Amino acid sequence: MNQALYDQDYQLWIQNTIKHLQQKEFLEIDIEHLIEELIDLGKSDKKALESNLMILLAHLLKLRVQADVPESMKNSWLASVDEHRKRVLIDLEETPSLKSYLTTAIEKAYSNSRDLAIKESKRAKYGVQIPNENNYPLVCPFSIEQILDEDFYS
Repeated sequence: MNQALYDQDYQLWIQNTIKHLQQKEFLEIDIEHLIEELIDLGKSDKKALESNLMILLAHLLKLRVQADVPESMKNSWLASVDEHRKRVLIDLEETPSLKSYLTTAIEKAYSNSRDLAIKESKRAKYGVQIPNENNYPLVCPFSIEQILDEDFYS
């Protein structure tokens, strides 16, 4: 029954699982799927942190490497930095255990951040100079303190 419900109507499965937990009907709970869902929930928190770090770091990189871009471009990057930094800070506030994952998350996100910054820079217009890929460090040049500092931009 639980297996079929999980496969056929996920939302109903969640409602039933909650009801069984609240009523302490532990033998009725689909333990295998509940464990899977809890594992995935932990993974999704980490993936959200990595995703926000990827955008944050990409725009910090562009602000550093392409300091001479027009103000309109720079302002767009600054707004993105503010938004994604705030998301990271909220994630860390709401889930303090993610702080122990932060160094790993930065390491995982940085390579993608660098790639993203390079790709976006190659699409620059308005006579903006396209930087050489070597201008983008292979290792994250920002400390954790800088990444989380709401007043740091490059």
